[in-house]
Amino acid sequence: MKHIIFLFVILLALGCNPKYYSPNTQNVPLISEKGETNITLSGSGNQAEFQVAYGLSGSFAFKANGGLFIPPDLDNGNGGSGNFFEIGGGYYTPVNEKFVFETYGIVGFGSMENHLPSTVAASPQTKGDISAKILRFGIQPNFGYKSRNFSAAISSRIVSLNYSNIEGDLIFDGVNQLNYLEENKSNFLIEPALTIKAGLEKVKLQFQYGYSLNMSNSNFTQDKAFATIGLNFNFR
Repeated sequence: MKHIIFLFVILLALGCNPKYYSPNTQNVPLISEKGETNITLSGSGNQAEFQVAYGLSGSFAFKANGGLFIPPDLDNGNGGSGNFFEIGGGYYTPVNEKFVFETYGIVGFGSMENHLPSTVAASPQTKGDISAKILRFGIQPNFGYKSRNFSAAISSRIVSLNYSNIEGDLIFDGVNQLNYLEENKSNFLIEPALTIKAGLEKVKLQFQYGYSLNMSNSNFTQDKAFATIGLNFNFR
């Protein structure tokens, strides 16, 4: 069963239970000078994402990212889709010639929808749908090593995840999912990640692995681990 994911972003389910959140790729540009531009195209089998960052001055940078979640429906018709867009601005400083620290304030908006026609047989008065708007905001510090052909960084996205305009009539396993999402519409997340880039000076292969910790509700129905791969372009 598949549901919705952020991308971005936005919700995803790969098993039998609904899942209302799956973390998208973190934008970790490691900007180190004014005028530097960093662009990444990444994703996984069910999502596609873009990321961009730019050094506005010797200490401040801007970044933006977004994505789509567009997996194919399962044979029983269950599926979903979503979209997400995020912007951020913050401070960066080269610690020395090889290491960079940066931290960004981020805010993102998106929407999601789930359709589970397989639940209608047990709840014939419903259509098996649920949808909502999403707001996510917080901070993201990054620290990493950066060279001509390789970089590695650790980051942590610390955010408030919020749902609004929740609509539909999905009932799963006897539980009204609209009520469930209303009762859990505000969540505090800490999401550490490791990002590795390797290749040529201007074009590198990027791999990112991370984990999402829901500090306000450890039982919230969400994906926790995430991994994406992509291409990174850097211009100075």
